[in-house]
Amino acid sequence: MPVFTRLRQLPGTTDEPAPADGEKPPEGPPAPDDESGTGGAGGSEKAEGEAEATEPQTLRTRLANLRTWRTRHPTATRNLSWTTTALAAILVLAALLLPNAWPALRPNRFIRLPAEAIIGAVILLSLERRPRTALAAVSGVALGALTVLNFLDMGFREYLGRGFNLVLDWELLDDAQSYMADSMGGTVATVAAVTVVLLVVGLLVLMALATVRLANLLARNAPVASRGTLIAGTVWILCAAVGIQISGMPVASDRTVDTLRMQVRRVQDTLRDEAAFAKEAKADKFGGTPGNQLVPDLRGKDVIFTFIESYGRSAIEDPIMAPGVDRTLDTSTEALTKAGFHAKSGWLTSATYGGSSWLGHSSFLSGLWIDNQQRFRTVMSSDRLSLTKAFQKTGAWDTVGIMPGIQKGWPEQQFYGLDKVYNAFQLGYQGPKFSWSTMPDQYALEAFQRQVHGKKRDKPLMSEVILTSSHQPWAPIPKMVGWDELGNGSIFDGIQKAGQNPSSVMADSTKSREEYGKSIEYSVTSLTQWLERYGTDDTVMVFLGDHQPIARVSGDNASRDVPVSIVAKDPKVLDKISSWNWTEGLKPAHNAPVWKMDAFRDRFLLAYGSTPSPSKG
Repeated sequence: MPVFTRLRQLPGTTDEPAPADGEKPPEGPPAPDDESGTGGAGGSEKAEGEAEATEPQTLRTRLANLRTWRTRHPTATRNLSWTTTALAAILVLAALLLPNAWPALRPNRFIRLPAEAIIGAVILLSLERRPRTALAAVSGVALGALTVLNFLDMGFREYLGRGFNLVLDWELLDDAQSYMADSMGGTVATVAAVTVVLLVVGLLVLMALATVRLANLLARNAPVASRGTLIAGTVWILCAAVGIQISGMPVASDRTVDTLRMQVRRVQDTLRDEAAFAKEAKADKFGGTPGNQLVPDLRGKDVIFTFIESYGRSAIEDPIMAPGVDRTLDTSTEALTKAGFHAKSGWLTSATYGGSSWLGHSSFLSGLWIDNQQRFRTVMSSDRLSLTKAFQKTGAWDTVGIMPGIQKGWPEQQFYGLDKVYNAFQLGYQGPKFSWSTMPDQYALEAFQRQVHGKKRDKPLMSEVILTSSHQPWAPIPKMVGWDELGNGSIFDGIQKAGQNPSSVMADSTKSREEYGKSIEYSVTSLTQWLERYGTDDTVMVFLGDHQPIARVSGDNASRDVPVSIVAKDPKVLDKISSWNWTEGLKPAHNAPVWKMDAFRDRFLLAYGSTPSPSKG
């Protein structure tokens, strides 16, 4: 009996015809014995069997109902089918033409003819059903993965000024989640992570379903599809040969092939760079210099190297941020001059952009260009002489690090030659966090004074201080309080609660720029006021930014330059760098010298009397 006839029967019916009027129904099989009088196990087994038979019939019924609905509503069914097919085609074409940078995400990018679609159609039309379906599904998943890589490229270009590296950058995704947890809360970070995973999985599945659907459509309409493919191929070749464009974009596109080629080249360059950089790191101009020949002209000085988070050139030159920041730098220069200090400033080009501050720190202190995580790992495991370690090597300084952003073990301490490191939990802070920043810069500097700098010592002090209040998302921002009122930091409770919400600042580009500028003003003010208050005749401070802020703040195609200043009371200290032609004061002139960040170590060591003695490598 046909299956749909059976599906229309109620459970428990048979194929026997109904008895005529007055006719006895046929007798069924005799009931099983029921010795217990309660139906026994046989009755139970029968009930279970009927239940099991009902379930698949219900599924078949639903399928039959669906087919019935489609039969009764042919127009709606046809419209739904074509809509689904059109959406599948749009999804696949969008993935084939998707650029890898937000500024390029414009309509003219999606009115092109992709060569990959034409070649894919030719291959699929030549295959039987099973291999065609398998190839279409695999191609869909691959296209989905390539789309994910394009979006990762967009995000990395927006925040770090470079594309996503398949070899090196996966671990940065964990850092991104940690940053979001610190800035927006653990729940938001978890929800965001789960949402991203679901979106990625959903994209891969949808792309596979879309390519399979399109492949089946081609097979059902093979003659028409073959002619259409031939015409499309001819048009593509003609457009490519003549250079036909629409809205400034070539009609003939091979965007997906370009993306694959770019990713392969990026992987190859990374692997080659790893081997070359390992050799470069071993060749150290000062690797063999004895301690007594390192920085002799700074003997007896308290030297402080300070990094201000995201303090970039845009803070001084951007029309929105510059007025407030420049005013702060001018005011601070005047205040330091009254206190007996003098300063010179220039520009350094950072090895990183928008984030990954440790790459900027390590480039500045190691004398090597460290622009990716592999280079960072290589140099951290080497015996390269960092600028801070040079002071430790002399034996003439105590060396210390003030790291309010460090909240876990920090093995890099050995490379940087720091006898003691104070992390976020060792500075006595009991106040609120300010988004990612664990404590305001003013408090971190006061804790440095209280626990280290202000204590009597047998040796001068070399310090590395990393300030974090200007870290994105720049909300809420601390405010200056009386230095004698800082206490354990609880005074900042009200300031933190009254500050802006990080999500509202991050969502608005103009507001992000305004608040970023205010955060730089705060950090510079904290540092220079500390220097006025606690600096001595023997204090020498070098402070700089580690990188520019993200592109949404610094602007598209912004430079990677950051300001750097040297401040001291002793005029001999600045006389040593007179040949550098840096600008007087804390604000470098627009045309002040610009060096790559990795050039600073050797220039500084030479300026203050160090004798080069290359390591054998």
